[in-house]
Amino acid sequence: MPEFVAELAGKVALEFVSDGCGNLQKTFGPEDIFHYTYAVFHCPTYRSRYAEFLKIDFPRLPLTSDARLFGRLCGLGAELVGLHLLEAVPPPGVNFPARGGNTVEKVRYVDTQRRVYINDEQYFQPVAAEVWGFHVGGYQVCQKWLKDRKGRKLSYDDITHYRKVATALGETIRLMGEIDAAIVSWPIE
Repeated sequence: MPEFVAELAGKVALEFVSDGCGNLQKTFGPEDIFHYTYAVFHCPTYRSRYAEFLKIDFPRLPLTSDARLFGRLCGLGAELVGLHLLEAVPPPGVNFPARGGNTVEKVRYVDTQRRVYINDEQYFQPVAAEVWGFHVGGYQVCQKWLKDRKGRKLSYDDITHYRKVATALGETIRLMGEIDAAIVSWPIE
């Protein structure tokens, strides 16, 4: 068993199973490690606390010795993974109500209306300012996706996809808050 897995197993007092997920009561698996990692790396406090280190080096994964926290973070990380793969997105609350040509001409966000316009008449709504402003890497996701389609007519599948992405980002923001609340102290204990 690799040193990392052995160290984690010792800290959380769980036995490692080599495939899939464990039950998180007595066992954990490689997918649990991935979900835990995904949750920690999406924690807003982790990102701000270690921002300077993250600019110059690979992220370091703090290990908890609290099996309940480990299980909670595994669950939240699994939810995030499902959202980011667009496999477990709740029904979209974002609509595309106005009829028209569906051509992306000029992308703009109107905060007071919570609308993302693709042209003078058509828009997605409601899109929260936090969702519109959400960045992955150096990109503002909702804006970039539409800008990459400037001059194109959005298909039904494109519209459905954008609605799902906006919904997934809203859920991501919510889950990041839950992850932050679950980790009560830094460094993780």
